[in-house]
Amino acid sequence: MTKKWLGATKPLPTRKDRKMDEQTSTKVNEVKYPHITVQLAGENGNAYVILFKIKKALHNDGVPAATIQEFFDEATSDDYDHLLQTCMRWVNVQ
Repeated sequence: MTKKWLGATKPLPTRKDRKMDEQTSTKVNEVKYPHITVQLAGENGNAYVILFKIKKALHNDGVPAATIQEFFDEATSDDYDHLLQTCMRWVNVQ
């Protein structure tokens, strides 16, 4: 069974996938750069604005360009909700 999102098809998670998510849930909830905080509340919710703010914060903290590109690739690999979740996994978001 597949799920359509903006023209792309993606398989629904299987029971095995959900079990793996439960086992790694503590890793998923950890923030990669907990000392970086980005203010998004009350700001423009445009995806490009959000991406720019996170990328700028990572850059200002001295994160290597390859790692910032990894963030960008992960954040833009799916829908808007995935982008926000990715941002919250990489930095503290207020």
